[in-house]
This record gives sequence, C-alpha cells and structure tokens, in this order.
Amino acid sequence: MIATGPLPHVAKQVKQVLDRGERAPVLIFDDETSEPVEIDFRGTWEEVAARLPGGKQPPRGPGRPRLGVLAREVTLLPRHWEWLSGQPGGASVALRKLVEEARRANAGKDQLRLAQESAYRFLSAIAGNLPGFEEACRALFAGDAQRFDALVEPWPDGLRTHARRLAARAFPNQHEGAPHGS
Repeated sequence: MIATGPLPHVAKQVKQVLDRGERAPVLIFDDETSEPVEIDFRGTWEEVAARLPGGKQPPRGPGRPRLGVLAREVTLLPRHWEWLSGQPGGASVALRKLVEEARRANAGKDQLRLAQESAYRFLSAIAGNLPGFEEACRALFAGDAQRFDALVEPWPDGLRTHARRLAARAFPNQHEGAPHGS
C-alpha cells in the first residue's frame, strides 16, 4: 500500500513513487466502493492534479434542478401506470413516496450489501490469487468476522489491514472498537 486518504493525497504519493522509477502496476481504489480509480500520471504533478476526477459538475438536464430532480425513463405494466395515475399528486409523487419508503425499510440490508460488494471488489482485484481468498469471500458473505480474520491473517500486512477495514462494515453484529485480529 502506497497511501490512503483523499484522492489528491493518494495521487501525489503514487506520482512520487512512479517518478522514482517504479514499474509495477499501481491500482487505486475508491475508499467507499472499492471501484478502481483511473488517473493519467503523465506530465508534472500540476498536470496530473488538474486531470483528477471529481472537479467538474455534470451539466444540468431537464427537471427541477434546484431540487436535484432528474428525468429518467421508467417501464411499467399498464396496470401499474393506471394505479399510479390515480394517486394524489400523480405518478411522480407516488413513485418518490414508494422509493423513499423502500429506502427506509431496506436501509440496513442495502448498507450490508454495499459493504460486502465493496470488500469483495477489492479482494477480487488484489487478493484473488492468495491462499484462503475463496474461503475469506465465503466468510465475508456469511457474516463470519472471526473466520474472515483468521483467513486473511497470513496475507501481507497492508492488504490484510485494508481488507479487514473494508470487511468490518459487512459484519454488523461485530461491536465497534472490538479487536479485529492481530
């Protein structure tokens, strides 16, 4: 692991390593989702920094921009449209209420799924060839923190530490601040 933290900090640290002649591939991951982050490291640090993602706002489309409303296509069966059109406020209001209700009802499940997916995405990219990878993934999705910790214990320190940090969000029954392996 070269660095962790805000993207500009990580990019600067990686740029310094690359400028010293490192030829091994360097992977950068979003800290929340574990999605890979692509950075063009050509040129000076100032040129790299100017190209970092996240600096530009997407253009606004139709809708109510001050409220952040976006227009998208929704495909429903005729009976669904019929029911929606009879709701107070029309289809848009009814759909927004249904979505908010579902978000509240499934918040815990959604957070758990996103945490598992994030940890798995990182593990697949970095640890896929390490001993215990498949079993560690099974433990991750089974919610077995102790087994996960035991399986990643032999892995390199930086990798093990980051894997455990990501996986901790996927183990909701584990107490905050509890020891997480050695």
